[in-house]
Amino acid sequence: MKPQHILLLAAVLMTSGCEKVLDKTDLSAFNEEQVFNDTLLARGYVDYVYDQNLPVWPTGDFLKATDEISGETRFFEGTVQVNTVADFGTAVNATNNYGKIRSINQFLVKMPSSSLSEAYKKQLMGQITFFRAYRYFDLVQLYGGVPLVLEPLGAIGEEEKEQAAIPRSSTSESIRQIVADLNYSIENLPGKWNDSNDWGRITSGAAAGFKGRILLHYASPQFNPTDLPERWQAAYDANKQAIDLLKANGFGLHQSFRDLWFTEANNPEAVWVTCYNNKVGDQINKNQTWDNNTRPSYLGTGSGSNQPTWEMAQAFPMKNGKNIGEKGSGYDPKLFYKNRDPRFDNTIAYNGATWHINGNTNYKLWTYFVNNKTVEQKATVSGFYVRKAIDPNLPTGAVSTSGTDWIEMRYAEVMLNFAEAACGINKLDEAYTQLKEIRKRAGIDPGADGFFGLNPKMTRAQMFEAILHERQIELAFEGKRFWDLRRWKQFETKLNGKRRTGVTINLKTSAISAEEFAAKRDGMNLDSVYRNYMEIVPKDLDTKYVINWLPEYYFFAIPNTALTNNAKLEQNIGWPSGTFDPLK
Repeated sequence: MKPQHILLLAAVLMTSGCEKVLDKTDLSAFNEEQVFNDTLLARGYVDYVYDQNLPVWPTGDFLKATDEISGETRFFEGTVQVNTVADFGTAVNATNNYGKIRSINQFLVKMPSSSLSEAYKKQLMGQITFFRAYRYFDLVQLYGGVPLVLEPLGAIGEEEKEQAAIPRSSTSESIRQIVADLNYSIENLPGKWNDSNDWGRITSGAAAGFKGRILLHYASPQFNPTDLPERWQAAYDANKQAIDLLKANGFGLHQSFRDLWFTEANNPEAVWVTCYNNKVGDQINKNQTWDNNTRPSYLGTGSGSNQPTWEMAQAFPMKNGKNIGEKGSGYDPKLFYKNRDPRFDNTIAYNGATWHINGNTNYKLWTYFVNNKTVEQKATVSGFYVRKAIDPNLPTGAVSTSGTDWIEMRYAEVMLNFAEAACGINKLDEAYTQLKEIRKRAGIDPGADGFFGLNPKMTRAQMFEAILHERQIELAFEGKRFWDLRRWKQFETKLNGKRRTGVTINLKTSAISAEEFAAKRDGMNLDSVYRNYMEIVPKDLDTKYVINWLPEYYFFAIPNTALTNNAKLEQNIGWPSGTFDPLK
């Protein structure tokens, strides 16, 4: 469903008597008979819901509060307050969760009585129930159980306000409702849309994949501290259904880990995608900012943000599949880039790397320092750049209008979700199968035993850790790491008391002059450069504090504005005056 397709529908709606209908937040103002009984107008409403709810390229605290990139965040400073995570919302506003849910509920209440065919109504409603599930899970993973509003509430008056004061449902009730919505989507959506103009619409496989992700979260220690086996079984069943549906409809791993971001319509790995374009003009453009924000600024493009940490660089295994600290890995700390898992080179750009960028297949990236002065116009703080999903052929002048689609759910994630759920019910053989397929696509050597560097005799606990490590590598910088650390309650064990680090790479001017090196560097053997002329010096990226994630952050506080607005809401246990147990 290309963005220009949405805009075309908007134009049709505006010329059909619903002026600027896609800009309205008060959906009750629509001419209901016209909208819900006209095929194109009803689909236009659905496309409005897509436009309001589709996820975007990851940014902000939930990207920075990881060991992937540097950046100050209150989550790591340990200063999160009751009002810090304010996603709950109070007003009927198209930009907050409950405002979006109201638009969704309006459609779901009105559409059943439409004169359109039953099959078409169910197809439209199946797309809408997906997004209601998405909005509610966005709330549940932050706060636990929330008020479940399944019909649009009255907007004005004291009586309406009293009716809108709905208490929180339990987390288990909330999850049941989310799953019910996704089951409706699975039952009523096609496995694949046939029209290329429908690329980006939710399929039954995407709904099943999202259900699998949610039930995996619900089985994880954050929600399941006593390791209830029925939670893992439900997650296994859901992810198995997702794998089967997606396979049956032609989804699977893209042949190239590097290029999967640049294949749009009919990309087999893109299970759930948000479409962008590279057009210019207020009425037709929908550009993304990841590319522009991420590529090095000294190339004359971008701002050089989203810089990987040294910890992230070290997380990648070697090409033989062994971790760098493992016996027999072959890791050389002086040549940290050498013989690594090929995903390393396709994810992280480092000093001396050959980086196909700006259409130059042989560009050499240099980030070293000479006498404490960077050779870059503006130095990377960590010593590295992210190269994942940076379009190699994008012309310099087009970087700010990149149209690369955001893939919220890749088939690789569904495989990893399935592997983890299989591990949860002790089906380790099935977990191994998924990991080996992912590592094979990555280009890791299979080894004599065919286990791609994996320990062939892992326990359940070891397999869980191996899967989380594989997720860290495969899904790096895709906005998944924060939620993985949180659902596994690993912030304290893996990050607390530490500082994220980067590196400064210094040219040893005692061995070669800066001028001579600059003249020769692009043609020199990189191993020789590092052995003879470079010094790698680790440095702290967190300079103001050590990481201090607090246990109450596993379920954030309901903001005071919401508590004041609705006296029936309970605060989460662990926060001031908290009585609500998010584990129930």
